[in-house]
Amino acid sequence: MSPGTKRSIWREIGVQLPFLLWLIVLWMMLWGQFTALSFVTGVAAALFVTRVFRLPTIELSGRINVWWAAVLVVQFLAAVVHGSLSVAWQVLDPRRAPGAAIIAVPLRYADDLVMTHVAVTASLIPGSFVVEADRDRRTLYLHVIGVRSLGDVERQRADVLRWERRIVRALGSPAQAAALRADQRAGASAGAAFAGSGRSDGSGRSHRSPGEGER
Repeated sequence: MSPGTKRSIWREIGVQLPFLLWLIVLWMMLWGQFTALSFVTGVAAALFVTRVFRLPTIELSGRINVWWAAVLVVQFLAAVVHGSLSVAWQVLDPRRAPGAAIIAVPLRYADDLVMTHVAVTASLIPGSFVVEADRDRRTLYLHVIGVRSLGDVERQRADVLRWERRIVRALGSPAQAAALRADQRAGASAGAAFAGSGRSDGSGRSHRSPGEGER
């Protein structure tokens, strides 16, 4: 192996080091053990996954919002507790069996890194699990329980998109965070315009454009 090849390998490992550490943490969380043995096996699993099943190098965003990252951790822990209680109630409820469905969730701001974070977060919260990820279309396919109507499906999809926005605020690139803020401002402006169009004029009637109601 030439010196140039060795330098390239060590550089790639250096770029991937934060991702390797995150994989180790996820491994320990999945096993529910924070011991020296779980750390060592996590290192072995992370190296095996990244070296044997090699994927394109994931470039980190270079941005971490400490406040939103802390909020994300608290919200995630709360969601895990709520999901555990919800799943337990659905299993123990004798009146009806919990429905299940596989739903597609097209992500809006995700690159490879954010998509991975969203998939892992959705899988760690009881009640949902990612069964497939379409990288080209930026779409996650999740198996979820507690679904009995189209309204439940839309609520589950909205929950995943909410996690995407939280992760982008905490860890997304500056461009992703700017796009999210722009969409939120546009949504707020549209909501204000919609609310203003239905205001009463003091006579108890709402303003209407000419010809409205005559169609």
